Amino acid sequence: RSKQWYQRRVAITAGGLGQKARDGLLAIEDMDGGTFTVSNGGVFGSMFGTPIINLPQSAILGMHAILERPVAVNGKVEIRPMMYVALTYDHRLIDGREAVTFLKRVKSAVEDPGTLLLDI
Repeated sequence: RSKQWYQRRVAITAGGLGQKARDGLLAIEDMDGGTFTVSNGGVFGSMFGTPIINLPQSAILGMHAILERPVAVNGKVEIRPMMYVALTYDHRLIDGREAVTFLKRVKSAVEDPGTLLLDI
């Protein structure tokens, strides 16, 4: 089976689970068997934090609120929207190099979602 087939299956499954969550119908059984969690504390205004792994999962990505912050751009201070993300992972399963590579990919996808469509 192709990579696109698996991506479609993940998207369909995630969409169904998202709808169940919005409808308040998500059950514990719907969350069993996962290997990775995405936690979006930003919807509650969270600015920073370190997510804790839900065992037996291997990692959790914490995404926080997008807020305007001062940043250096070409030697000048500008106000830009910023979002902090944090990745907690089990070093017995995931090497730091792969974790940082993943975070860089998340950054690219958030800054330019077209990179996901183009698979670059």
